[in-house]
Amino acid sequence: MAKTGKRVTSLREGLDRDKHYGLEEAVKLVKERANAKFDETIELSLGLGIDPRHADQNVRGAANLPHGTGKTIRVAVFAKGAKAEEAREAGADIVGDDDLAEQIQNGHMNFERVIATPDMMPVVGKLGRVLGPRGLMPNPKLGTVTNDVASAISEAKAGQVQFRAEKSGIVHAGVGKASFDADKLVENVRAFVDAINRAKPSGAKGTYLKKASISSTMGPGVRLDVSSITTSGAAKAA
Repeated sequence: MAKTGKRVTSLREGLDRDKHYGLEEAVKLVKERANAKFDETIELSLGLGIDPRHADQNVRGAANLPHGTGKTIRVAVFAKGAKAEEAREAGADIVGDDDLAEQIQNGHMNFERVIATPDMMPVVGKLGRVLGPRGLMPNPKLGTVTNDVASAISEAKAGQVQFRAEKSGIVHAGVGKASFDADKLVENVRAFVDAINRAKPSGAKGTYLKKASISSTMGPGVRLDVSSITTSGAAKAA
């Protein structure tokens, strides 16, 4: 059995690993233990009552976090003519069509989000083997295939988080940085969970949101009371 290091042991002090904490208390505990030499990401993990192997139980979408993620997102846009100019004016970092496709094929991918106008999908579709495994393929369901490129760019830059359930039914997301005020992290978590609830698939049966935990990049996980992490749950508590 692997030994637990002194740092990890010290970070776990004061935590009840069997307790399910309310969101506000959990965020406080996680922030107190985020003492690495960099600004740690606050990560949320949700266990859903789904089987993604079935088409009617897939969970995929995007959540707009009110306080962003704390990360700078570089956006690449496939567009031509007036739409390309609109993308540049909206703050896109890279704009192109066939030339951008060639750059990607050659391995140049200095971006974290790809947006495309519908007329560019024949070009983008050929990049599926490159963009798909990296989770970068534009998708109408995620709002990244659209003629409203300005809004899509704005949402991406403002801290929109895309999500997709893993085969085990787990969804992970970064919901901010340890340097964020606690109340901003709480609001981000609830906005993300609300988006997960809106994305509940038709085939999901029984309990949908089964378990949840929160942690920092280098810190221990803290179990969450599921009833405390939704906007409706917070309203009831108030």
